[in-house]
Amino acid sequence: MKEIVKIRVLGLFIIMVLGLSLDALAQRPITNTNNQQRNRELVNQEGEEEEEVEGRRPLLDDSTKQVYGPKTSLFFFEKDIKRNNLILYPQDTILNNFHNYDTVAKSGWKYQDLANLGSAAKPVFYQIPTLIGTRSGYSAYDIYFKAPENNRYYDTKSPFTEMAAFFGGGHRNLLDIAFARNINPRWNVGFEFHTIKARKTLNPVARDDNMVEQTSYSLHTNYRTENGKYWFLGNFSRMRHLVNEIGGIIPPEVDSTSVYYTYEDAKVWLSNTQATDLRQEYHFYHEYKVEDGLQLYHIFDRKIKKLTFNTDLRTTDSLFYPSTRYNQSDTISTNPNRFAEWRNEVGLKGTFGGFFYNAYAKFRAGRMQNPYFEEDDKFNEVYIGGQLVGELSENWSLTANGEYLLPGAYRLNGVFVSPWLELEYTKALYKPTSVQQNYMGNFYQWDNDFENTGVDQIKGKVILNFDKIRLRPSLTINRVNNYIYFNEDRIATQNDGEAFMLMPGLIANFQIGKKFRWENELIFTQISGVGSDAFRVPKFYANTKFYFDSPAFNDNVYIQLGIDIRFKSDYFADAYSPATQQFFIQNSFNVFAYPVGDVFLDFRINRTRVLLKYNHFNSGLMKEEGYFVTPGYTGYKSFIDLGISWYLFD
Repeated sequence: MKEIVKIRVLGLFIIMVLGLSLDALAQRPITNTNNQQRNRELVNQEGEEEEEVEGRRPLLDDSTKQVYGPKTSLFFFEKDIKRNNLILYPQDTILNNFHNYDTVAKSGWKYQDLANLGSAAKPVFYQIPTLIGTRSGYSAYDIYFKAPENNRYYDTKSPFTEMAAFFGGGHRNLLDIAFARNINPRWNVGFEFHTIKARKTLNPVARDDNMVEQTSYSLHTNYRTENGKYWFLGNFSRMRHLVNEIGGIIPPEVDSTSVYYTYEDAKVWLSNTQATDLRQEYHFYHEYKVEDGLQLYHIFDRKIKKLTFNTDLRTTDSLFYPSTRYNQSDTISTNPNRFAEWRNEVGLKGTFGGFFYNAYAKFRAGRMQNPYFEEDDKFNEVYIGGQLVGELSENWSLTANGEYLLPGAYRLNGVFVSPWLELEYTKALYKPTSVQQNYMGNFYQWDNDFENTGVDQIKGKVILNFDKIRLRPSLTINRVNNYIYFNEDRIATQNDGEAFMLMPGLIANFQIGKKFRWENELIFTQISGVGSDAFRVPKFYANTKFYFDSPAFNDNVYIQLGIDIRFKSDYFADAYSPATQQFFIQNSFNVFAYPVGDVFLDFRINRTRVLLKYNHFNSGLMKEEGYFVTPGYTGYKSFIDLGISWYLFD
């Protein structure tokens, strides 16, 4: 163990040296930028530009001052262009929560997964779907795919490269690369590349016996005309997400030789089962300014999602599944599903008298295909909608959104924002997913005609800022009726009754002295009503982080050192079915309450950020030997994560 620790410390030192060397090659200066607050100022797109030399901008100005950095390689989002509220963001060099580098951790641990990078995941708390029409229903890997409409677009004064590498204990690795450059002041192109390779945390049989292997990339471009009347944003995204399913640990009551908390030596259900999620999406947005106060726009989407499940029933994997076989005998069982859609939205928008307005029509056409369907499950949907935003002052605004799907589904939303209070109300009626309506697998089959699900949601937050204290008390109230879920038999079913959720919460952040910070979040959830049993949510959810935060070595190094603890009270968490790729309710496995603590060190030198995290430092110090995140899946044992992120601006 000591040798392993020495190797990891040596690796950290090498990574630090590499990062500093790359900084030197990029000729980037040491800055005094405050790393505690993200700069989100609106930047003038038509700002002053340095003189070009042979088509390339000079790195140094007349005073030899280095000019390229996070504030010259800016990015923006499509939603802001559509909203007529262009905001150019500088590159992120803050340290706060840098040690929470993976997707589930970044969410504040508000997703339930299978205790590994890239594993199937679902929100801990109920969320209203953003799309009220037909969805595929295969969402277990959604959080690992960056939807094209949420991609970044760039405006860079020099070639820009971002690189990040994370080396997790247990051979869990991530690599992220982004590149962008301006062809001319109005045209930018770039790409992003991401990989995940995570070895099985339970019962790996080799060093490269991976549970998850993902490769994803996107190509993007943005262009505007010289007079600024026409904008074009476009991108292509692709993800291949492969999961070697393990099915969880065999319960000791089923196999007396199976023992929990043995990790690499655990006995698991599956070793010859795979699930693949392959996605390709084409997306572009363009708009034309007709006159002051009026623009026309068009959004195009082509989305393809291929989901394949394979298992070898000639092996012991067959013991995990029901004995019923609908499509294939005890050979290699395959269930491929392909969900494809076309989407076009056309609309007009503009700003008039201090108000932003938007009116649109949208058409979606798609189908779910499966070789065992009698015919493709097709849909054609027509939407009309609009938005009205009133900026009452710099800090006061009122927003109203509405969308209607002909016939019978809709979404209404209103948001009020002020310096001390934020309120939001949503009323929606949304359609069942394709997989909830129709599924033809080898072990489960159904053909349903479910009604739409209805929801009313009220959210409120009070903003209280004192000298060294920030308080955000909040309250969320949900009323959900006709909710669709997967029951204990792993079959899609619909609740006839209503469920009511009362969710008070509090975010409380304290500055202690000049160099210490304490950040906390607490959510209490009470669910009642006839339909309450379909929602499995911990009554108490809490995160707390205490850390030292200060520059050092003449402000050349910024350091955060502390502990991060997360907690959920005990509850009968949803289990996971690899065959259907769905979470389902269960009443036999209580995921007990357990605080999980991490020790972290984040630091920044120039614009290079480095993390060192010791996961689950309280392992062996508690009454229980470990913890579960999902029935059959134990959480991380103690190990060390390393990571580095750096920028190049030329």
